[in-house]
Amino acid sequence: MEPLEAAIASGDAVNGLASHFMLDMETYAHGGQLGFAGLDFYIAGRGGALGEVPAGVVTAAMVFWSPEVVEEAWERSASVMSRREAAEAFAEVGHRWAETHLPAHLDVARLAELAGRVGDGASVAGAPLFAGWRALPEPGADRPAALALHRMNALRELRGALHGAAVITHGISPHAAVAHTSPQMLDLFGWPAPHPEKAVVHEAWAAAQAATEVALTHAFAGLTGPERAEFVDLADAAQAAIAAG
Repeated sequence: MEPLEAAIASGDAVNGLASHFMLDMETYAHGGQLGFAGLDFYIAGRGGALGEVPAGVVTAAMVFWSPEVVEEAWERSASVMSRREAAEAFAEVGHRWAETHLPAHLDVARLAELAGRVGDGASVAGAPLFAGWRALPEPGADRPAALALHRMNALRELRGALHGAAVITHGISPHAAVAHTSPQMLDLFGWPAPHPEKAVVHEAWAAAQAATEVALTHAFAGLTGPERAEFVDLADAAQAAIAAG
């Protein structure tokens, strides 16, 4: 498998695997116990990897969220705990989620190894949340499911950053991007009606998606062809098992 093929084939799993813990209501119940309100744990947890930065920096990194939602949550969450503590608390929720939900038959240690090598081979240019997440403490090798989730989420942040750049470069606004791919999330992401029509950005979206895959290709250069195929198979198997419940 060639690097570009691996970037394309792994896209759904990289996007999807870590998103499951972020969509789990138990994550926000735990956030509430820590003192966060509503989605503030998500904003503080993801954005906290950037450190003590102004809200506008977090908005810039979280491309597809409306500035109002990000800025209000960021300011509200400031008094709960430090940004670094929030990021580590959010990451640990993901680690525990992985240990509960990733299937026992899956070789999560190998998935963690391969995902780590992909992440190590990637440039942080244009991907601040990837750089920040990669700098967080990793689970130990004695927690392979947690380590696999941690490294897969790093790749999710990498892919998300490069995709955001490609979308904007191709003339698609963040509002239009969410309306095109996830219209059911428009309210959550803070985009008010009227919403852009999906058809307006269809052609540009295809070009942005292709550009995203090309931008990711370098990260897979350090794996052999069989290793790339193995990574795709393991990531897909993990994603399929979680999606199946």
